[in-house]
Amino acid sequence: MDHRSSSERFAEAMERARRHWQAQRKGEKIAGIPPVATPAAFTIALSREAGANGSLVARVVGERLGWVVYDRELVQQVASDMGVRTRLLDSLDEKHRSWLLECLEAFGSAPTVSENAYARHLLETLLSLGAHGKCVIVGRGAAQVLPRAATLRVRLVGPVEARVKTISQRFGIPDEEAKRWVERTDNERVRFVTDDFRKDPTDPRAYDLILNSSRWSVQECADFVIDALHRLQAREGRDESLAIGAILSATEGRKP
Repeated sequence: MDHRSSSERFAEAMERARRHWQAQRKGEKIAGIPPVATPAAFTIALSREAGANGSLVARVVGERLGWVVYDRELVQQVASDMGVRTRLLDSLDEKHRSWLLECLEAFGSAPTVSENAYARHLLETLLSLGAHGKCVIVGRGAAQVLPRAATLRVRLVGPVEARVKTISQRFGIPDEEAKRWVERTDNERVRFVTDDFRKDPTDPRAYDLILNSSRWSVQECADFVIDALHRLQAREGRDESLAIGAILSATEGRKP
């Protein structure tokens, strides 16, 4: 069990990525290879329908890859960056809030954070994490805003009945209450991404891999995700080797 705070894990991931990048650049220089644009390390952006076990799959994938997982930790990181308490962002996290409600709260004495401010800081954090790679990001529009070339975009779905049963068992609540929670959560997540990032998170063409989590176990879903990641990494490695080979051939051709 990792007892470090999300900020500590975030800082470690950033430092690890920085050292890797510097070592790679140094190796190129020593070998006499002209600097080339090195593809960023991959990020897994895992979108999910409510009750489709997205968080569980992300944790298993993160543990097996040794990558940091950002789910609730992402909200904590954004709160830290904004200098506010995490609970102030709870009402904004993957939720749409009306302009009127924000205006009314602005006249109150309690501190507030606008949805636009949260979305802006969230986007900056997502892009920073994506630039360094080697992490799993759950929801929050990551699959819609991170660059396709360096992101494995995964969507977990399932029949409503199966997802309702999962939530009912997880929270110990009646099926009717679980169904209302699933429907409300799905709607809030879709509206959040649609309104703040102008993308449709339900569009299947926006993903590289879509899994029906009612047909596969959490471990099996993780197997599929990791296999897809390794295939993309292998393809990227081949493309990079071809690019470096072309550069070396061109360099040899210029020698007197």
